[in-house]
Amino acid sequence: VQLQASGGGLVQAGGSLRLSCASSGRTFSSYNMGWFRQAPGKERSLVAAISWTGDNTYYSDSVKGRFTISRDNAKNTGYLQMHNLQPEDAAVYYCAADPFPSLATMRGIYWGQGTLVTVSS
Repeated sequence: VQLQASGGGLVQAGGSLRLSCASSGRTFSSYNMGWFRQAPGKERSLVAAISWTGDNTYYSDSVKGRFTISRDNAKNTGYLQMHNLQPEDAAVYYCAADPFPSLATMRGIYWGQGTLVTVSS
């Protein structure tokens, strides 16, 4: 599964962005998908994850209520809609996929390149 993340950019605090994760593989719909982020000097952490069916989702406490993860298996694409962005959300965002059942502990086997989100205060 090859993944390509896009949609990052510069936004003012309180603004919104939508990230996309496009897959070139036909098996994308068979994998759970997640979004991770890594800020300078910090470890990469899971932000949100969605099951392969789209029926189940997971959000970290820091983004719950502001971010929404979704997917369109017909388009082999996943999304992360981000609202009310804050400076602490600034990071490189990565999409990932894996077949393991737990969304909350998703590790990712397949990774896309990162897309940079910058939030100005």
